[in-house]
Amino acid sequence: MKRLALLRNLIRQNASTFISMLLLVVVPVVISSTLAYVLYDHQALLQGLNWWQMGLYFLIVSVTMALALTPTTFVALASGFYLSWSGFPGIVVSYGVAALVGYSLAKLIDHGKMMSFLNRFENARNLMQELRAESWSLIFLTRISPVLPFALMNFVLSLLQVDRKKFFLASILGMLPRTFFFFWIGTQASDILILLQKPETGSGGKLLLILLVIISVGGLYFVFDRALKKALRKASTKNAENI
Repeated sequence: MKRLALLRNLIRQNASTFISMLLLVVVPVVISSTLAYVLYDHQALLQGLNWWQMGLYFLIVSVTMALALTPTTFVALASGFYLSWSGFPGIVVSYGVAALVGYSLAKLIDHGKMMSFLNRFENARNLMQELRAESWSLIFLTRISPVLPFALMNFVLSLLQVDRKKFFLASILGMLPRTFFFFWIGTQASDILILLQKPETGSGGKLLLILLVIISVGGLYFVFDRALKKALRKASTKNAENI
């Protein structure tokens, strides 16, 4: 009963946070499907952009990725198709900017409520502290995975209150392998609609994606396991000192 009451309090006090996280998962799927048809019907829209138009494009996709309006994979594929390799540096920077925007928005929505709730419990507080100490690895491993939603991870990592500079740099580095891969696929495609609906990654590409998922899951398990053991050890030491 006590655990159920705690769960109810957690949900009630952080309702806006949980709703926002749900939307960050659902919205990209819906909007990207619509955009695929829009780009197919207006294929000249992003062709032959000059430098300021390309800069505006990068600014727009930074915002749309941060708001979960466009998935990062979608942006990498479309950018590779339309911009070729001249647009790759801009996309890498756009991912970093989108991460920072998402981080800031999550802070505005949550107002530290989630962490305040968790800090009531010593073990949870110790675990959060240990995870923050592992923030570089934690961020990198969440970004390298091609299956973890970008905008949702912005939100979750913001709730953990990781360092902003580490968040920016580790996000860019973690995103690089899959960004490069999907951007390259975009440069090789001949039809934007087929590309965005079902990108052909080939057997080698599928193995690469599986490898990235394994690295991400295995690494995150190791980080969480080590952080949890340290948190429990800290609590045991404190209890022993109080006896």
